[in-house]
Amino acid sequence: MDIKIERLKVQFGEREILKNISLDFPKQKFTGIIGPNGSGKSTMLKCIYRVLEPDSGVVYLNGQPLKKYTVKQSAQLQSVLAQHNYYNFDFEVLDVVLMGRSPYKNSMEDDNAEDYAIANEALRVVGMEKFAHSSFSLLSGGEQQRVMLARALTQQTECLILDEPTNHLDIKYQLQLLNIIRSQGFTVVAALHDLNIAAMYCDEIIAMKNGQVMGQGAPEELLTSAFISELYEVQADVMHKADGKLLIAYKN
Repeated sequence: MDIKIERLKVQFGEREILKNISLDFPKQKFTGIIGPNGSGKSTMLKCIYRVLEPDSGVVYLNGQPLKKYTVKQSAQLQSVLAQHNYYNFDFEVLDVVLMGRSPYKNSMEDDNAEDYAIANEALRVVGMEKFAHSSFSLLSGGEQQRVMLARALTQQTECLILDEPTNHLDIKYQLQLLNIIRSQGFTVVAALHDLNIAAMYCDEIIAMKNGQVMGQGAPEELLTSAFISELYEVQADVMHKADGKLLIAYKN
């Protein structure tokens, strides 16, 4: 799944949120988008997954402008796991997961045996199969987010957009969620706040600030003490662990 954005601009009133952004996202790689609050990370992702229309510029999926696809067609190419907002769906877990099959359905078409098989397999992958007939609204935040990931898996796309999906989760659920995602071989584009999480999971990182791209590269290349200071205006020590991954420690 190839994703490309070209000269993307978004403006709210007199404020420019995205300033002429052009990027290519590597196929079957985990790309993290980092940057301080208000840098334009989520705005850019919303343009990619069709919640927000840019003022100018083009989003391409597999070489074709996003506007050329119907909503159903683009939903067959990319799925989204957004920030956890304590959903209160009054449905069984399996029914929530089956919503991922809607891009393949005509109006009022019932779910069939194949849909149920796909949904049950997705629940197994995220470790929530025993909750299939539980009320979604009674699950914990981490459990709900794993169910929402199962719904995204049930959509059977090649690309997964993560719009700050772990912000409200404790570290156990963050790692569970990202380990599952990493194992699936998606093209992943993820807005992330935690630099240590980004260093652990991302093949490539794109850094944004004030609606512009400040840097792009592998975590070990991009995340230096000097660059973190420039991007976030904080001091940090960057160390290399035995496995080659980075460990970032912030200074008072």
